[in-house]
Amino acid sequence: MAEKFVFVATCLFGLEKLVGEEIDALGYKRIETIDGRVYFEGDMTAFARCNINFRFAERIYLKLGSFSAYSFTELFDSTKALPWEEWIGINDEFPVKGHSIKSKLFSVPDCQKIIKKAVVERLKDKYGIGWFDECGVKKQIEFFIFNDKGDLMIDISGVPLHKRGYRAASGGAPIRETLAAAMAKIARPREDVLFWDPFCGSATIPIEATMIMTNTPPNVNNSFICEKFDNISSEVFVNARNEALSNIKKDVEFCAYASDIDKEVLRIAQGNIQKSGMAKYIKCFEKNALDIDTEGRKGTVVCNPPYGERLSDADAVFKLYENMGKAFKKLDRWQIYILTNDENFERRYGRRADKIRRLYNGMIRCNYYQYFKPQNK
Repeated sequence: MAEKFVFVATCLFGLEKLVGEEIDALGYKRIETIDGRVYFEGDMTAFARCNINFRFAERIYLKLGSFSAYSFTELFDSTKALPWEEWIGINDEFPVKGHSIKSKLFSVPDCQKIIKKAVVERLKDKYGIGWFDECGVKKQIEFFIFNDKGDLMIDISGVPLHKRGYRAASGGAPIRETLAAAMAKIARPREDVLFWDPFCGSATIPIEATMIMTNTPPNVNNSFICEKFDNISSEVFVNARNEALSNIKKDVEFCAYASDIDKEVLRIAQGNIQKSGMAKYIKCFEKNALDIDTEGRKGTVVCNPPYGERLSDADAVFKLYENMGKAFKKLDRWQIYILTNDENFERRYGRRADKIRRLYNGMIRCNYYQYFKPQNK
């Protein structure tokens, strides 16, 4: 029987359900979901398949243990009891970082020191040495203490999973790739429906939508820190990459538009589209968002227009929302999906959303306004 491990996928708040669905799709078992984290069980293949295929997660961790953490003594003893030697070699680097929320052990620096000391003491006993040079592979230890319960983990991603590798340059306020993928997924891209981002910026949303439609694995060309772990065979990653590449759909009849009024932004967007390999499906061009029209087609608008905290002053942004509401009326039965942090967006836009979903653009709390029902004439 294959050995089972417990993993933790972290994500932006609001994306937990989508991460859970990815776990299900890969055939692994969800255990628990809390804000920004999904715990699941998988075998050795999960180290590779999840890092390569997850669109909505930020990082993946291997969980070594959980325990109550009401005191530093409890934290030390519980940490020392875990089998660190199974994952940390005699020469490996093992720094410690983490978070403590709503817990008695609220001092992160103190928790770091206690955990580091406990791991060192455990490894001293196992390796029979008194000093570690830590010049080898980095095994980043991560702790998460929430409501006095501690999780101890090792990072198996390394570089955050939202860094796909195609975005060599970005506009002034780039949206994270994982959030862009979520926006596209929620908008339900379809082959017979034009997908249009009229504030495309670095073209992240159209690129992620097209990757979803072609089933292109977002991180198949990236490397992960756990590929350097001695106890994970390189064959696991070879097989996972071959599997992911074999699942790409090459005969998709999908079209996405990426438009903007900024010529320099469009130059960057075009470069990103080319690097992503999605140029076959995405048309990038200059156009004012207020002038877009249906071209006689069915379509969906998905966009992340400027909001006051990012690029423009608030008055100009509020006027833009008002003008968007007027301009998008002519799109008839098109579906509209708009991300903004303006709590009064519906009033400015002039139409109540059919559904609103809370999402986070980095640390900025936003609403994803969804208009998918026909407008009242």
